[in-house]
Amino acid sequence: AAEGQCLIYSYPYTLKEYNNIANNFSGGLFECVREISLFDEQPFEHEFFLLIAESFPLIQKLTLNNLKPQKNKQCPKSKDDKQDFSIIKYPHLTYLNLNEIHEDYIEQFLDDTKTYLPNNMDLATDYELLKKATHNFKRNTTRINCLKINYLYSSTLYSLSKHLKHYFLHIYVKYNNNYYSTLLFK
Repeated sequence: AAEGQCLIYSYPYTLKEYNNIANNFSGGLFECVREISLFDEQPFEHEFFLLIAESFPLIQKLTLNNLKPQKNKQCPKSKDDKQDFSIIKYPHLTYLNLNEIHEDYIEQFLDDTKTYLPNNMDLATDYELLKKATHNFKRNTTRINCLKINYLYSSTLYSLSKHLKHYFLHIYVKYNNNYYSTLLFK
C-alpha cells in the first residue's frame, strides 16, 4: 500500500524547524525557520533547491536525505552559451548535512555554478562521495565552495588525501573521534 504525508501548519509559521520536506512542497515564506530537513524517494532537482532557498531565506542548518540521482545534472545552456540555471544562494547557512545522499547532491551544493555557499560552513558527508564529486580534490567548479568550509565531519574517513590540504587550505577534519587541522598535514 502506498503511503503519503500531509503537513498542516498555521500561518504565519513560527517554529524554528521544518522537517521532512519533500518534492511536493508548494513553497511559501518561512522567515522564522532556521533548520530544515529534506527527504524524498524521488530525486530533488535544481528548481526544488531554488524554491527551498526562496522559502527559507534565513536557513542556518540543512539536512538532506535522498539516495536517488538527479535527472537534470547538467546546467542547460542558452543560445548565447550562458548558464540557464539561477545560482542558488544560502547566505545564512552554517551547517550542511549530506550524509544520506546520492553523490549528485554533493555536486549540487559544492559546484559554484549551481550554488553559492557563505564562508565558515560546516559540512558533514561521506568522504568517498566528496572525493568523487570533487574529482579527488582537483575539480575547479567545486573548489570555491570548498574553500568556504571550516569543518568537515565524516564517519567514513580513515586517512587523509594529500590533495585535501591544497583543496580546502584551512579546515578542521573530524574523523576517528578526533579533530585534525589541514595546517598540520604535510
